[in-house]
Order: sequence, then C-alpha cells, then structure tokens
Amino acid sequence: MRTSFVAGNWKMNKTIAETQELLSAMVGKLEEISGVEKVVCPPFIALSKAAEMLKGTSVGLGAQNMHWEEKGAFTGESAPGMVKELCGYVILGHSERRAYFGETDETVNKKLIAAEKAGLTPIVCVGETLAQYEAGETSQVVTSQTRLGLQGVSSEFASRIVVAYEPVWAIGTGKASSAENAQAVHGEMIRPVLTELFGAEIAQTIRILYGGSVTSANAAEFFSQVDIDGALVGGASLKVDDFTAIVKAAAK
Repeated sequence: MRTSFVAGNWKMNKTIAETQELLSAMVGKLEEISGVEKVVCPPFIALSKAAEMLKGTSVGLGAQNMHWEEKGAFTGESAPGMVKELCGYVILGHSERRAYFGETDETVNKKLIAAEKAGLTPIVCVGETLAQYEAGETSQVVTSQTRLGLQGVSSEFASRIVVAYEPVWAIGTGKASSAENAQAVHGEMIRPVLTELFGAEIAQTIRILYGGSVTSANAAEFFSQVDIDGALVGGASLKVDDFTAIVKAAAK
C-alpha cells in the first residue's frame, strides 16, 4: 500500500509575511488529517520562515528547484546542501522550469542524483505540452522523460522518489485531464518505466502524483484511480479550504 502524497507548489506567490499568514491559517487544519504525506513548497525567500513555523508538525517543506552542484559560481542558484538545511523535499523538472529556464532531462537527472547525495526527497515532474498531446505523442514524451530523468540512482533511493505527471496543457488553464486519461498515463506509461528501471517491487512503492489543475471538486475522482497516489497542487494550494479538502480526499 502506497501512502498518499499531496504537495502544494506555491510558485512565485506569497511574500514572507503572506507565507506566515497562510501557514498560520492552514497548518492546524492539515495537522488534523492523517494517512497522507503533506508538503508545501513556498518561494525560496520564504523557506526560512516556513521551516520555523512547520517545525514539529506533520507538514513537510519543499523547495521549488535547486542546482546540482554542491557550491560554486552559479549566481541566483541554491545548492542541494542549502536546500537540505531547511527542506526535506525538492521539486525537480517542473514544466515551467523546462519551458522558461531551459531545464532538460539531463539537468533533471543531475539534480536527482544530487538530491540522493543530499538526502532530499525529490518530486520529479514529467508531462507533455499541448502540441505533443494533440500530436498523439504523450506516451513517447512521458516515458522518455521518466526514463532519462530517473536513470542512475540507487535502488535504495528509488523508493523515496515521487513522480508527478503534469500535462502541461492542463496547468493553470482550469482544464484538467480526465481521471481515466491520467490513470492510463500513470499506469500504462510511467509505472512500466519505473519497473524497467528499478524492478516491479520498488516500482510499486513509488508514488505517482497528478498535477494539472487539481481542485477540491475533482480531486476525489483522480484519487479513486489505482495508480494516482496523490497530487502536485498549484493554485488551489494557496487557498486554505481548497487545499485542505484536497488533502482530505487523498487521505480517504
């Protein structure tokens, strides 16, 4: 049985003061929900305050990105060890990082290997664009991203990896994939590649999240699918009641 996992990606939203306000309203409600691993990923500038507020709670803290090098002349980047000082989790290869900042399967893989070395739990994102979806290339794109992004890590670490399928055409558009379509991607494309890389037993322990316009209204439908183990939530994670409802749906 895989433990459900819900992560909130706040993207470039919330100042330090706004982060404090949101967490003050949210954490108590999340603490009441058991049976699901809960993580929030605020902007870097707010991680220190969030770490202070989440200490001793059941809510984990994640960064939205990191570099793969331990240190060096990489202005504007954060090293794995810096992230580890505050966080237990890190998002790697988000579609916006791929689209706007040149992230590739190769750099995602470098970051994943660095995450293993640093002892961070990675949330590795894969997913196709609208053009790729309409061209019928979902399987080719998603399996390739999964295979290339996750290669080269140990079997021991593999079970800690979390994979997030985010159809790029559904992110921020309000247009979610159907639960059946998402299940097909998770169960017929991603899970077989995980089996190929790590063996069937480990592949069955890896959580695969859905991450495309998840809301309190559609979350339960997604979570009813056998290979959808939770969600990477965007806009709804900035709303206390909506995010709480999604976490409750995952716990069920």
